Amino acid sequence: MFVIGIIAASMAAVAYGVSTVLRALGARRVAVEQREDGKAGIDGSSSPSVESTFSTIADPAFIFGTVMVVVGFAGGAVAARFLPLFLAQSIVSANLVVTALLGTLLLGITLHTRDWVAIWLVVLSLFMLGVSSSPGANDNASMAFHWGLFIATLALCTISLVGVYRGGKFAAPIGGACAGLLFGVIACAVRVLHGLEPFHLVTLLTDPAAWSIAIAGAIGFYVQTVALQVGAVSGVTAMLVVGETAGPSIIGVAFLGDSARVGLGWLAVVGFIGAVVGAVLVAWYGTGEPDHFGEAPPEKGGWHRGREDAEA
Repeated sequence: MFVIGIIAASMAAVAYGVSTVLRALGARRVAVEQREDGKAGIDGSSSPSVESTFSTIADPAFIFGTVMVVVGFAGGAVAARFLPLFLAQSIVSANLVVTALLGTLLLGITLHTRDWVAIWLVVLSLFMLGVSSSPGANDNASMAFHWGLFIATLALCTISLVGVYRGGKFAAPIGGACAGLLFGVIACAVRVLHGLEPFHLVTLLTDPAAWSIAIAGAIGFYVQTVALQVGAVSGVTAMLVVGETAGPSIIGVAFLGDSARVGLGWLAVVGFIGAVVGAVLVAWYGTGEPDHFGEAPPEKGGWHRGREDAEA
């Protein structure tokens, strides 16, 4: 089961990475089309309208990307059942690497030395987590935990929607982080979901964890879409990775009995911190206005951040 969980998490990482780039491509197409039509709302500098967001969702590339989200969800769900959450979510967070690589091909994104260092820090950290993780996962949790997860989901949804439409220049990182936390809620809910083994439909549908999965999935998907409209794909994805990795990992250790191999707890801690720091660095270097129209001046390489450095 441990091996199956590893394979499923890896599949989810690839699927989510492909999905993010395709959906960002959809956002770019809609931005160009709306500018050519003389419409406001997606100009790379202002918050998108609800209409523009739904136009993005209808784009063919975005639709195919949505199909890949379903594939990623299936893989992540299997991994969450069979692996400690800090390992499952860390492997899934490798979609950051897939997003970065595909982004250079499909979106024309330029990766500099600083970006590659941060990305490979994430990869090395994931390797540490894999080596240090103890096989097996405990899926027992009280109903109080199930209800708490549901209440937390509702609160996160409210914060997410307010953040992406009222967050101004911080809308993209807020949206990415909140979407990540909501996807993390899904991992936690799948882990403790009742009615799966053995399968019992009534038990499944009456479990608050099932409601959390449905609500968090829908709002998380929508919020990530808006974030991709107003922010750089690498920055949004990195913040999402932090949210979907840190949240479930902490919950898994604190409430669900997740643990590392005997004597390798320090390696798990180093790996976890490295994965989060690496993702934050990618977000820091990549967060900014999306260059939907290809008009932004190229940034300099090296270790400087921000368009101000490129103009210096």
